[in-house]
Amino acid sequence: MPKREITKNSKITVYSVDSVEPEVAELIEQAKLAASQAYAPYSNFQVGAAVKLKSGKIVLGNNQENAAYPSGLCAERVACFSAKAQFPEESIDMIAIVAKQASAEGYTLATPCGSCRQSMSEYENIQEQPIKLYLLNAEGEVYESDSIDNLLPFKFSEKNLKSE
Repeated sequence: MPKREITKNSKITVYSVDSVEPEVAELIEQAKLAASQAYAPYSNFQVGAAVKLKSGKIVLGNNQENAAYPSGLCAERVACFSAKAQFPEESIDMIAIVAKQASAEGYTLATPCGSCRQSMSEYENIQEQPIKLYLLNAEGEVYESDSIDNLLPFKFSEKNLKSE
């Protein structure tokens, strides 16, 4: 069997935070604000997410930990679930995610966990348009993904539930 590329339509770009568009810079700043308010007494790892809706509204989320560890929730799902609960008819255009140790000054690259990737992918499916994702690293670089699918190429979706 010949080799074939299965991710040729994916696009992830890395560039300096100083060169982002103003709306992306604002979204990253909002994600930083959200991270600073995270409830992370067990891991001391603060994650913030800022979701920008089609209308321009921004909804924030941060990680919410719990002494019963599985009862906590990641920043990405807090933000997305909150956005869709408050504005169910609006599509999600973009999400910025930042993370840092509580005692650190700088941020570290932290990609969404599998549950968050699956949840965000569901919103792409529902709205039938990609969601741009922005991640900040410690060197002041921004990783831009033009779709959640880039992070979850073999996603589980409603197509898997249909019988033939």
